[in-house]
Amino acid sequence: LFRHLFPSKTSAPPPPSADGDASAAAPYIPDFKRAFEHFCMHAASRDVLEHLQGNLGLRDGDLEASRAALHRFGNTSSSSIWYELAYLEAKGRVRRGDRVWQLAFGSGFKCNSAVWRAVRRVRRPARSPWLDCVEQYPARMNA
Repeated sequence: LFRHLFPSKTSAPPPPSADGDASAAAPYIPDFKRAFEHFCMHAASRDVLEHLQGNLGLRDGDLEASRAALHRFGNTSSSSIWYELAYLEAKGRVRRGDRVWQLAFGSGFKCNSAVWRAVRRVRRPARSPWLDCVEQYPARMNA
C-alpha cells in the first residue's frame, strides 16, 4: 500500500523492457474508486492530500471530507479520519452497503488502514462536530 501512496520514495524507476520501452514495465496501480465509495485520508496538510489524490488516482470530491476536516480543525494527526467520517455522516452520504476506507499514518513507517461497510443507511446524527457548519462545506478551502 505504501508504494502506491508515495511511489517516488519506495521504488526505483521501472527498468526498460527488452526493446527499450520503459512504459511497458509500468507498475500496476489499483482503481481504488472501484473498491470504496468514501475515503477518509489522514489530513496532515494540503500537500499530503494532493499527493494521496494523485498517487491513488482519486478525484477532488473523493477527498472532500479530508479537506473539510483540515480546513475546520487543522492537522489533528491520525484522529482526522474520525472527523472525516463524521463529516460524511453529517452530510447524509453513507448509505447501506457503502464501503469507507480510513487511512492514517504516523511518524516513521506507521500506516493504519480500516475498511467499514455500512450495514444500514446512516442518518444525520443528532450530535456531531459538524452540525453547526456542515452546510457551509464544501467551500473554497485554503487550509
